[in-house]
Amino acid sequence: MQHPLVTHFFDEPTNTFSYIVQDPDSSACAIIDSVLDFDYAAGRTDVRSADKIIEYVQSNDLSVEWVLETHVHADHLSAAPYLHERLGGKTGIGEKIAVVQEVFGKAFNAGTDFARDGSQFDHL
Repeated sequence: MQHPLVTHFFDEPTNTFSYIVQDPDSSACAIIDSVLDFDYAAGRTDVRSADKIIEYVQSNDLSVEWVLETHVHADHLSAAPYLHERLGGKTGIGEKIAVVQEVFGKAFNAGTDFARDGSQFDHL
């Protein structure tokens, strides 16, 4: 049995890694813990880091099966929705996301329009 192929992408501003994990016997892959760039001074997001992942996926003819979050990120914003929209695949996170959404939904007064059940993801 071969080991999965793992490619990392380092985001210096947040000191975090994102990963593409590929099945060595096919083009199937998963993207893990993607970064959405955020300029604190300007209060704007950018997709430069996510576009590097997209470029890698497309240039290697990979098929994204999953866009995964291993945890809720306090160190960076997630590019998962952007990558899911551009590359497809299912989104996933741990089922305790509902607890986090409930706590932060109240703390930030998100109102009743913000679902607090993890339904933004395809699989918990």
